[in-house]
Amino acid sequence: MDINLLYYILASVLIVIGIAGTVLPALPGVPLVFVGMLLAAWTGDFQQVGWMPLVALGALTVLSLLVDFAATAMGAKRVGASRLALIGAMIGTFAGLMFGFVGIFVGPFVGALVGELIDTRHMGKATRVGLGTWIGIVVGTVLKLGLAFAMLGLFLLAWWL
Repeated sequence: MDINLLYYILASVLIVIGIAGTVLPALPGVPLVFVGMLLAAWTGDFQQVGWMPLVALGALTVLSLLVDFAATAMGAKRVGASRLALIGAMIGTFAGLMFGFVGIFVGPFVGALVGELIDTRHMGKATRVGLGTWIGIVVGTVLKLGLAFAMLGLFLLAWWL
């Protein structure tokens, strides 16, 4: 088997895992997509995909990291989340992984709610903070997924043109 074929297969696997990682918080989603695309471009000696598309893909990768952070922070800030609520949302996100697909979405809400309850002991505010933080995480995830597919489209366009 040709070594280049193995590299292309590895690049494809990295891209697929990266796209899954935009939804699964344990995986570095968009950076994995970029690494897979960089590997594919390198394997082809940068003949199909040159430096300009790769710079654009790198910029989209950095943008996705900023968007993820900003969306979560804005969702939490909008409802006045405490530091403990943000820590709780992070813990809830990873704890939710153990409970499958539902846990991934419920975990951040529960974590932020518990963190805010510990901080303020006020159920109404804790519920608002949990919901606001959760909405921020969901918006960030949707935007990251959109950026990952935009990167895939740009990469394929550069590959075939």
